[in-house]
Amino acid sequence: MIRSEVLKSLLPVISDQFVVCNIGLPSQELHMMDDQPTNFYMLGTMGLSSSIGLGVALAQGQKVISIDGDGSVLTNFGTLPTIANNVADNYILFIVDNGSYGSTGDQPTYAGQKTSLTEVARACGCENVVECQAEDAPRVMQEALDSDKMTVIVCKCESGNIKVPVITMDPVVIRDRFMKELAARNA
Repeated sequence: MIRSEVLKSLLPVISDQFVVCNIGLPSQELHMMDDQPTNFYMLGTMGLSSSIGLGVALAQGQKVISIDGDGSVLTNFGTLPTIANNVADNYILFIVDNGSYGSTGDQPTYAGQKTSLTEVARACGCENVVECQAEDAPRVMQEALDSDKMTVIVCKCESGNIKVPVITMDPVVIRDRFMKELAARNA
């Protein structure tokens, strides 16, 4: 399975959750498959989905899922110790680990070589880290949602992209509708 297939398989589990999605193709894929106000699409900030998702989770009570890529986590390596030291039991970091920088041409990442993001997350102090294969992603995500514990999921999948349209929605609109939905559910 490639990333887009993993995202599609997650939709029945995450479609009613608050999702902060990684820059580039992952956001475009999620937007194309299941656009809704509970999705916050990253349009120009590689490596910050996990940080923004953690901040949103810490600031309020709704569950928040960050969908990030191995390349983005490697770009913002400080995110894993930050997550470990700022526990939010309403937060799930879902790392799509396809061993490549998918949005920029599938160049290989170190996560596709010797570096294990699962072991790195554990070494940083993240207490609930689960590694899974792509076909197990929906079950593992549901278990994380049911656990009410901060969870880091490293989902191993194949590299590859599908053709998707760019997101033409204004970033201010993306932000405002996400914030409005978040405020309504926290009321």
